[in-house]
Amino acid sequence: MTIPEGVVFNEQGLIPVVAQDEETGRVLMLAFMNREALEATLTTGRAVYYSRSRGELWRKGDTSGHAQFVRRVELDCDGDSLLLTVHQIGPACHTGTGSCFDAHTLAAVTDLRPDDSASTTV
Repeated sequence: MTIPEGVVFNEQGLIPVVAQDEETGRVLMLAFMNREALEATLTTGRAVYYSRSRGELWRKGDTSGHAQFVRRVELDCDGDSLLLTVHQIGPACHTGTGSCFDAHTLAAVTDLRPDDSASTTV
């Protein structure tokens, strides 16, 4: 399979990928793909990422059993990031939590209330 037109990889040959749960819409993780990982994902329907620390492909769930079955792949408006809608088996994060975003909520976000008006200036 060839890479679809419009996909833009960065200088390192990578594209950031957000994985989102198909049932809840929750963001599960952020990872990267190179061309080979994207081709494998599109061909097999399993999420395959590129590990920057190990310098190799990593098919989600091969070691942990916590696989991601891809239901949809979306390209953002600039073509430089992807959104995967996935069926997640088990926890998504290597720490054992459901999402890689479970660990830390920033104080600035915690202190906001729904009735706070958003400022248009920074």
